[in-house]
Amino acid sequence: MRGSSNNTVISLTGASVRYRVPTEQVATLKEYVIRMLRGRRIEYRAFWALEGLNLDVQRGESLGIIGRNGAGKSTLLKVIARVLRPTQGRVWVKGNVAPLIELGAGFHLELTGRENVYLNGAMLGFSQAQMEERFDRIVAFAELGSFIDAALRSYSSGMIMRLGFAVATEVEPDILIIDEVLAVGDESFREKCLARMVEFRAKGTTILFVSHSLDSVRAICDRAIWIDEGRLRSSGPVELVIDAYRSHLLHPAQPASTPPAD
Repeated sequence: MRGSSNNTVISLTGASVRYRVPTEQVATLKEYVIRMLRGRRIEYRAFWALEGLNLDVQRGESLGIIGRNGAGKSTLLKVIARVLRPTQGRVWVKGNVAPLIELGAGFHLELTGRENVYLNGAMLGFSQAQMEERFDRIVAFAELGSFIDAALRSYSSGMIMRLGFAVATEVEPDILIIDEVLAVGDESFREKCLARMVEFRAKGTTILFVSHSLDSVRAICDRAIWIDEGRLRSSGPVELVIDAYRSHLLHPAQPASTPPAD
């Protein structure tokens, strides 16, 4: 582990994730089989979604992660959440992690909202009795009312997001990972989510927050990092990193002046 502090709860050392991307598209399985029978192999190229990333996060820290679409932000969160294994490097995480990375991740569309609450609670390590104690608060926060007993396939994306956020934050994880889920839903619910995250921050929960809303990053986070093309471009105080990122967006052809990365 890179971090020497006892308060370190996340440590990445040289973390890299490589994907194999086909150089040409094969539309159907039949076409793929025919190509293989004719000895025409599909060529692949390596794409590094993350490359040599070093990062330490301390207990109770709220870390904002910013960057353009495709920069590697979601891949970084999936590595920390143990959804992906790094191709190279090491990842060390201490504590109970609640990831809100994709809407509906971990939900079963054929089950009701009620059944999904207990299912997600079990996935986060909580017993049925513990989830029963929290159930009414989860439903009230998600504002689902009688829909809680409807099959999840009948929910809108916003309703699924509200339920997922309500479950993940009601169980009070050690580390809360949020990837742009607040972009869905009405303004009042987004404000309620932000308020709950501020409460978690005050209680000492470690928060990793990916958002294109730089104002939300300012409101929640103590520190920010800027990811660009799979690499850590800068790390430091929120305002300095945001200013460097905005400057780069306005003048992409010019080398960005950024605070040093950790």
